[in-house]
Amino acid sequence: MTQITSETAREFFKDDDPSVGYNRLWFNMMRVHRNLYPQIAKALKAHGLADPIWYEILLHIHRGGPTGKLMSQIETELYLPQYALSRHVARLEKAGFVRREFIADGRRKQVLFLTGQGIGLHDEVWTTYHNAMQDALSERLSEDEAYLMARLLIKALPMPWEQNPAQTGETAD
Repeated sequence: MTQITSETAREFFKDDDPSVGYNRLWFNMMRVHRNLYPQIAKALKAHGLADPIWYEILLHIHRGGPTGKLMSQIETELYLPQYALSRHVARLEKAGFVRREFIADGRRKQVLFLTGQGIGLHDEVWTTYHNAMQDALSERLSEDEAYLMARLLIKALPMPWEQNPAQTGETAD
């Protein structure tokens, strides 16, 4: 594969205004998402996960251990708006993978727990998810390019992960 550097990327696009690079980044991130999302989502549906974000939600609840995980923590960690997380949690609950408890502390806090059906599901699904990601990306990008892109995308996020950027790289756990 040809080594891509910031200089060769600028030469490739030949933009008069280098700030156009931000626009190119945005539109290409959206195109990559639209291209890869359907095939990866299809692989996960075979395990009963209707959306790839379900895997991440289940993994974060698992990491909460026996005391569960506050829904607000998952919102922050996954950069997911409250309304979207609530919708996904309701569907995960309906599928039998999670349960929630409400904390009566004057605020509307919710703690999420895995059910018997949800425990270990992320481990069961991981091989399928891993293979789908590998199939989608490994022939297009070198491992070094994948790490570089992951690091650059993390840099574009707000910085709650600044203390430990490795936390945003999901693994089977």
